[in-house]
Amino acid sequence: MSTLYELTGSYLQLIEMAEDNDSEAIKDTLESVNEAIDDKAENTAKVIRELEGRSETKKKEAQRLRESATSLDNQIRNLKSYLQEQLELTNRTKIQGELFTVSVQNNPPSVYVENEKKVPLDYFVEQDPKLDKTLLKNALKNGNEIDGAELRQQRSLRIR
Repeated sequence: MSTLYELTGSYLQLIEMAEDNDSEAIKDTLESVNEAIDDKAENTAKVIRELEGRSETKKKEAQRLRESATSLDNQIRNLKSYLQEQLELTNRTKIQGELFTVSVQNNPPSVYVENEKKVPLDYFVEQDPKLDKTLLKNALKNGNEIDGAELRQQRSLRIR
């Protein structure tokens, strides 16, 4: 079976021949090439529709997988929170198991900004006014009291 490209080439050659010669055979051949081109065009359109359908299906599947991953992330967060809470209630900070070591550790201090408008402009980065939390954190660590911000020590669960 010929490709659409080949059929188009044959069609163009036959048109040139038909202009030079009024043969009935050329007209019949031209008609059959036209039908073959129509069939190829129809079949190519079917492939395009099939690919569009597959593309849409894959997009929906990707969305479903994103939602599933988000759900798993939420379960992980909830289980970690539950495990951390139970360890803290029993005053345990570390459990050595056969496969894992589970421990509750202090995270590095992070800056909690109660009211960004109260923080002095020295702690903002030049651009659209944006708070430089690293500078603010260092100042708070050095004992400076800054209106509108404080250091908060948080904890998280680590599984190794």
